[in-house]
Amino acid sequence: MKRMAAGRPGPRDQGFTLIEVLVALGITAISLMAGLQASSAITRLAERQHTQWLAELCAQNALVQVRLSPTMPALGRGNLACAQLGQNFLVTVQVDSTPNPSFRKVQASVGSEGHTWLQVSTVVGRF
Repeated sequence: MKRMAAGRPGPRDQGFTLIEVLVALGITAISLMAGLQASSAITRLAERQHTQWLAELCAQNALVQVRLSPTMPALGRGNLACAQLGQNFLVTVQVDSTPNPSFRKVQASVGSEGHTWLQVSTVVGRF
């Protein structure tokens, strides 16, 4: 067996082998894909939260409109269109009676494109 002189690189000490480079590239690719999936999940969550917030604005506006009305809301169901920041929502307002005739239960349900984003309920009374 032949020994190399100290300080002089041998044929194995000159760099990485092809296998080592491919393994490093594979590990890097897997790490980048995991980061991409995490960032796309965060983006989808932010979009959903934004849309749900806009739907909540529509529901709250519909309930405030009922509260500010000088008369007791009529029993039944009605639909309202609501546009918030370029998104269109359909607000369904359901008014039901309560055991006390001075109060009515009002429920606002907000949806778009066949998906219900949220439902908000309140009780409205007139004295």
